[in-house]
Amino acid sequence: MKKILPSFSYIFHPIFIPALATLFYLFYNDANFVIQEKIFVFFQVTIVTLIIPALVFLLLRATGNIDTIMIAKISQRKIPLIVHCFLIILLVRKSITIDRYPELHFFLLGGLMSTLLALILLFLKSKASLHMIAISSLTVFVIGLSMHFQVQSIIFISLLILLNGIIASSRLEMNAHTHKELVVGFCIGAVPQLLLLLLWL
Repeated sequence: MKKILPSFSYIFHPIFIPALATLFYLFYNDANFVIQEKIFVFFQVTIVTLIIPALVFLLLRATGNIDTIMIAKISQRKIPLIVHCFLIILLVRKSITIDRYPELHFFLLGGLMSTLLALILLFLKSKASLHMIAISSLTVFVIGLSMHFQVQSIIFISLLILLNGIIASSRLEMNAHTHKELVVGFCIGAVPQLLLLLLWL
C-alpha cells in the first residue's frame, strides 16, 4: 500500500480538478446542453486550467524557478498560484458566466477564493496542501450538484470522501505535508464551496 499511495498524488494532482469538476457538472446537467456545447465548455476549462498551467510549469522549470511538479517549497508556489488566479478570473469573466453556467461559475469562484487564501498563507511563510484544497472543493461541489439536481450519487460521493483520506495519506507518505497543513488545506478548499452553495442551491 505504501508503494501505491504516492501515485494518488499524481493521478489527483490539483491541476486536474477543474476539468474533473466540469465533467461532473456536464454529467449532472445533461439535459440543458447539446453535445457540441459540452465539448466546447470542457475544452475551454481544460485549456485554461490544465494546458496553460502545464506550459507555465514547463517554462518555470526550464528557468529554474520550480524543481518538481509537486512544488514543495513555499518560495516556488507563489508564481503558479498567482497565474492560476488570473486564469480563473479570465474564465469566470469571459467564458463560464453566471447566467449560462451558474453552478460551475460558483465552483470556479470558490476555487479562486481558496487559491487566494493559500497565497496569503505563503506570504505568511506557511502553506496548505493544494491537493487537499482541490479534492475537498470537488467533493463539496459534487455533493451540491447532487442536491441541486436531485440525483442520487451515493457511489460518486462515497468515492470522493474516500479519496480525501487516501490523498491525505499519500501526502503524508511522501512527507510533503504535516497533519496541520492537510487540515488547513481541507478547510480552505471546502469552506468557500460551502459558503457559495447558498448562492446556487
